[in-house]
Amino acid sequence: MTTSPIPDLDATRRRGAVRELWRGLSGRALRLFAGLHQTWRRSLQVRVVTITLVVSSLLVGGFAYLIADKITSILLENAKIDVQQRLTSGAEYAAKQFSLYSQPQEAQLQETIDGTVNYLAGGDPQQTSGVVVAVTADGTGGMILPRSSPAVEDFRPLISPELRAAVAGGNVANQIRTGRLIGDRDMKYLVYGSPVPTRFGQVELYYFVPLTLQDTTAAQARATVVATGAALVLLLGLLAALVTRLVVTPVRVAARTAQRLSAGLLDQRMAVNGEDDLALLAASFNQMATNLQRQILRLEEMSRLQRRFTSDVSHELRTPLTTVRMAADLIFAERDEFEPAVARSAELLQAELDRFEELLTDLLEISRFDAGFAVLDAEPTDLVPVVHRVVDRLAGLAERVGVAIELDVPTAPVIAEIDPRRVERVLRNLVGNAVEHGEGRPVRITLGMDETAVAVTVRDHGVGLKPGEEKLVFNRFWRADPSRARQTGGTGLGLSISLEDARLHGGWLEAWGAPGQGAQFRLTLPARAGDRLTTSPLRLVPADAAVPFGGVPAGGLLAIGPAPDGTIAVGPVPERRAEVGS
Repeated sequence: MTTSPIPDLDATRRRGAVRELWRGLSGRALRLFAGLHQTWRRSLQVRVVTITLVVSSLLVGGFAYLIADKITSILLENAKIDVQQRLTSGAEYAAKQFSLYSQPQEAQLQETIDGTVNYLAGGDPQQTSGVVVAVTADGTGGMILPRSSPAVEDFRPLISPELRAAVAGGNVANQIRTGRLIGDRDMKYLVYGSPVPTRFGQVELYYFVPLTLQDTTAAQARATVVATGAALVLLLGLLAALVTRLVVTPVRVAARTAQRLSAGLLDQRMAVNGEDDLALLAASFNQMATNLQRQILRLEEMSRLQRRFTSDVSHELRTPLTTVRMAADLIFAERDEFEPAVARSAELLQAELDRFEELLTDLLEISRFDAGFAVLDAEPTDLVPVVHRVVDRLAGLAERVGVAIELDVPTAPVIAEIDPRRVERVLRNLVGNAVEHGEGRPVRITLGMDETAVAVTVRDHGVGLKPGEEKLVFNRFWRADPSRARQTGGTGLGLSISLEDARLHGGWLEAWGAPGQGAQFRLTLPARAGDRLTTSPLRLVPADAAVPFGGVPAGGLLAIGPAPDGTIAVGPVPERRAEVGS
């Protein structure tokens, strides 16, 4: 009977705790980095001060290193010069003392060597600069008869073989070595060696000079230079922050004032202090704001007068149009009794009156939108019957021009809170334009929905839109083909009114087109009135659209709808957008 291993629960818990700790720390680090990055991007003052601190730190650090290195070199050079002088005089003195002896075995030689060493060491038994004498006999390089200052314990570890070889060869040489001559603490020494020729052989004279004083002085110099450099860097940072603040503060004030001006507070102005460049900037900004305010007020007055004129003319034309309409209806009803030329004139009169009445209706609707009097009467509505009604009303026109209308609508109801009159008018304009410009090819209407939105696309296969025309298609009175439009009729206001209806719903009205591939319009509305749109249930670019090299559909995309600031958003859009309009 075998037993399965029992998992180590404590180890599992520890690993889980470590993972949680790591995730928490990494999340905090990422948030901190994101906050720093955002501050770096948004604050000019932070960028200037940071760059000043970094550059000044590098420059001051480089200068501090050079100065400290120079001070250390000077101290060491002075120590070498001092030792060389002592070594030269000591070698001359030793040579005179040893000149009396011709054999190393003479009895008085040892006493003379000891006396010479003590004399050269200064006679102080605690002298830290040791003087060592060694005799080289028979050219073997062996050290015999070594003598040193009384305080020196063992000097041999401080004399390297390279230094001994150089001195034994008759050269004056030096090294910096770390070791222990006196006490129990290692110190750094400057070791100098010089040969002393005698009749009985060559005596080697060594000086050991501690560099404690030089190291202490160099360390103090480095600390002073570093402290001075740090203080200088901080001073430069504070100076940069102060200067940047003097410059950035007026710019921030100008930015806030410009934001208030863009929000409609046209009486906002900057304070002018002094006569410098910033004061000139503030004065020029105020002058610009005054001129803009004057021009905006003038344009608003002209726009108000224009809207009032359009509204008044439209209303005033209603009365004579009604009278003319009554007479024209009477003549049109009796046209069969007239001569053919008169009957044709009655038909033309009736058609032009219909067109004139449609133009007046559109002008009145536009004037309501311009005046801000348009009101959305939203109610839960099934869009499937709305689409069918539009198709039924345009069936006669489609039959006359030889265009088949294809429907792709769900069998289940598509319910949304909309104004059915306005949505039906939008669809009527889109389908009517597609039929008129379809070049005898089928027009396809597609209805779709998801949890948050409903959408209708109208696709034709006519001449399409040239590059740039998708930016103009919703302008008032604009026509892609003016000569052809005069034959087919239309007021040129249908798509403009449709755009305003879509904006009133908080939706999007978008266009795509390409030469030779036709066009497609997409109306997207929120399923619940007042909701914010983020995506559309249907694609704007049709699936049968040719995509050129690079992956961008010919003709591009155009989104026209309410942006978050209340303006009309016009420009390229992807298929799935986040935060396009409200």
